[in-house]
Amino acid sequence: MKPVNDLRALSDEALRSKVADLRKELMKFNTQVAVGTVPKSPGLSRSIKRSIARALTILNERKVKTEV
Repeated sequence: MKPVNDLRALSDEALRSKVADLRKELMKFNTQVAVGTVPKSPGLSRSIKRSIARALTILNERKVKTEV
């Protein structure tokens, strides 16, 4: 998806909306797999999960910085 530097440039609200969009995309992908449709890209699930984790990590880093 996006490189980490592009994610770091986003505001907190933009990151939260990005995470929500990625979760919706992952849910659609998982639904297709559950129904039995062959996915176009089998590795898409893994990359979406990693992008979600990157965005959440950045949000948590910012939260910890503001608390200290």
